[in-house]
Amino acid sequence: MNMRRYENRATIMTSNRPLEEWGKLLGDVPTAGAILDRFLHHAQVIAIAGKSYRVKDTTAKGQETQKGRKSNEPSTTEPAS
Repeated sequence: MNMRRYENRATIMTSNRPLEEWGKLLGDVPTAGAILDRFLHHAQVIAIAGKSYRVKDTTAKGQETQKGRKSNEPSTTEPAS
């Protein structure tokens, strides 16, 4: 039985940091380069731009709350007079 995963199965890895920042993130540029070399060998990189769904959903919920607030209720973002 072959216990190696390499070139036998697909692996999906996600990151919210660009590849250029991995050296600073790990605190060791040569090690980050070696890790990325191994990750990216035979890889397809798909870069997705835009806001995250979590940020988008949180913003949308916050706007719904503001719309649902009655006009005589004070807003939490405005200072009370």
